[in-house]
Amino acid sequence: MTTVAAAPRPHFINPQLAGETFLWPAGPVGVVLSHGFTATTAEVRPLAQRLHAAGYSVAGPLLPGHGTTPEDLNTRRWPEWVAAVEAAYQALAGQCQRVFLGGESMGAMLALNVASRHPEAAGLLLYAPAIQTTARLRDIALAALASRVQPVRAKPRRAPTPVDPFWQGYDVYPTRALLQFFQLQWETRRLLPRVQPPVLIIQGRLDLTVHPLAGALIEAGIASARQELHWMERSTHCVVLDEELPRIAELTLAFLTRHAG
Repeated sequence: MTTVAAAPRPHFINPQLAGETFLWPAGPVGVVLSHGFTATTAEVRPLAQRLHAAGYSVAGPLLPGHGTTPEDLNTRRWPEWVAAVEAAYQALAGQCQRVFLGGESMGAMLALNVASRHPEAAGLLLYAPAIQTTARLRDIALAALASRVQPVRAKPRRAPTPVDPFWQGYDVYPTRALLQFFQLQWETRRLLPRVQPPVLIIQGRLDLTVHPLAGALIEAGIASARQELHWMERSTHCVVLDEELPRIAELTLAFLTRHAG
């Protein structure tokens, strides 16, 4: 029998990793973990595995347009990403007594967005929340212009990091989808005063993508008075894959214990 090799996937990094939607039942407390822009669920799986091993039910939705092609992502709109996280939350809420919402980067933004309509959520786990990035208004304006003539844009080159073997996703920015990301930022900031559950925020000190003041912006904007902000001194943007993941898992499990009810 002849085996046909899988066709290469242009602009897709680490296709050998598992990056599909997952739902791992366990105990009566659930956690939704959402990945970031251009990534897949491979980004949150190492943390999800630790939480599941500790007895938590964990769900990780693969967001529309992710794990396919950059061209597919360019056809998507930000409400589709919100709807995917909402569906994952509802799925866990149907089988768990309490559910936490969390995510990395854009996934953290989506957790905030969904939580604004669910004051009953047990809490929020926000890793490198992209509510404020280092992009300037000029960068957003250039992205808007580029989206009309340039469907994808190469990501900036950078030095290799320990995260690279474990991150799966596109090595380009789909420019139309990037505008949807910025629209999601605007819409989520507007909803911050409606966010009531307790919040855990973790940022990497070496993060060049999320603005250092992102956590403070969330703390000042949400209605909840139960807030924690922790800095990982050696971590880059993808904190949930970087070298301080064991410490992040420890902080997360302690937060879950305090607020699971």
